[in-house]
Amino acid sequence: MNLMGLQGGQYRPLSPEQVETLHEASLKILEKTGMTYEQGLEDTVKLLEDNGAAIDRDRNNITFPRDMIMEQVAKTPEKIVLYGQDPKNDLHLTEDRVHLGTGGAAIKILDPETGSVRPTTLKDLYDVSRLVDQLDNIHFLVKPCVATDIAVEDYNVNWFYTCLCASSKHIMSGVNDEKGLHDVIEMASMIAGGLDKLVERPFISTITCFAISPLKLCTQSTLIMQEANRFRIPVALSSAPMAGSTSPLTMAGTLAQLHAEQLAGITICQLTKAGAPLLYGGIPGMANLNTMGYSGGAVEFGMMNAAIHQLSKHIKVPNYNSSGLSDSKVPDAQAGYEKAFTSLLASMGGSNYIHHSAGMLESMLTIAHEQFVIDDEIIGNCCKVLKGIDCDAEHLALEVIDSVGPGGNFMTTAHTMTHLRTEYYNSNGVTDRKSREKWEEDGSLDARQRALDIARKLLANPKPSYIPKEIDKAIREKFNILLEIHEK
Repeated sequence: MNLMGLQGGQYRPLSPEQVETLHEASLKILEKTGMTYEQGLEDTVKLLEDNGAAIDRDRNNITFPRDMIMEQVAKTPEKIVLYGQDPKNDLHLTEDRVHLGTGGAAIKILDPETGSVRPTTLKDLYDVSRLVDQLDNIHFLVKPCVATDIAVEDYNVNWFYTCLCASSKHIMSGVNDEKGLHDVIEMASMIAGGLDKLVERPFISTITCFAISPLKLCTQSTLIMQEANRFRIPVALSSAPMAGSTSPLTMAGTLAQLHAEQLAGITICQLTKAGAPLLYGGIPGMANLNTMGYSGGAVEFGMMNAAIHQLSKHIKVPNYNSSGLSDSKVPDAQAGYEKAFTSLLASMGGSNYIHHSAGMLESMLTIAHEQFVIDDEIIGNCCKVLKGIDCDAEHLALEVIDSVGPGGNFMTTAHTMTHLRTEYYNSNGVTDRKSREKWEEDGSLDARQRALDIARKLLANPKPSYIPKEIDKAIREKFNILLEIHEK
């Protein structure tokens, strides 16, 4: 059953009038309040000024005329394709087509052997990437964790290399600086057979947190974003305000501010390179005002992320956002219902590229092997909802009903056998529907234990060889590749 790129849009938390109201409010924010910026963005500021923005250099403030914004937004592609090394993993991002995958930057993992929390390593990144590669309902791979055991200067290439050799799905990650982006593009071009072929089928993309909410341009991330634009490498324009902390407490206020930040980012991208492929990257969240931390598991998180797709669709730009976060520290019932709520809402909202949907615990700080498997099951169920109910002649089964007749039994009919494995979602093995007696006979395992067993079996499978030996050798001669466990 193909559950990738299905049609969402069944859930719309905003009416068309509310979408227009929010869009208008965002334009007013940019016209009146504007954006501030860090030092080091002089060329970017001059670019904006030359194209109609008003600059107050004493206050480091930029205000944007609405006509300027909408002229640049109109240059943004309505559809982009994020490719996999294997074409079966290509992601067509447009309209209400839905894809869900992992998120990045966790710094801790629940050790699969001890269950204790510890810092994540490069081997963890490799193992989790291999796991994701084999979980069919996880559609793409955003680098799920930080390799805390390697030097900062080795981050960029090693993160991308590790993911690319472990998975044929589309790979996305942030980079630390422009040099890191150049190195990653060079390495990926070696795998693709040249920069032109990489641009033709980009199997990598990058995330840039260009906006420091509220309404401030980050120098390093903005420069990385613009450099990705110049190379036509797809970029997700990530801004993640927290309601009550870095945006207004109200959902509408947070959405208006976030949409303004996105409009400013899109404007910069299109002025840098007209037609640059990008994803509207709104990730609205909430602050926990009791602890001043991030709260990722609330149902409003799902509501606002569904609303983000409506705002991005209003300006005809494909979007990147989030679901599947949990404030729980372990894969328990709380993690299950928080993840299910937010992933279903974002999916039914029609979001195009929903990251953080798999593996995350403790509000993005922690990952767990078994959680990736459980989330693969949750995502599969979400996508089954999107698939809907077929009502053609074959599925209505009037002839079958007539042949069986009143008082009959459909269990042994050919029609039942034909649709047995396609009409209903088939579990990846996490869900248990056995009798209590059979469940006890099999060890009385709970969902977490079953998921961990599945993860262990998947990681025991032969290791993939997605980077050919001769290219791998050339990459290792060029860059300081630290992953040693991959066998060629």
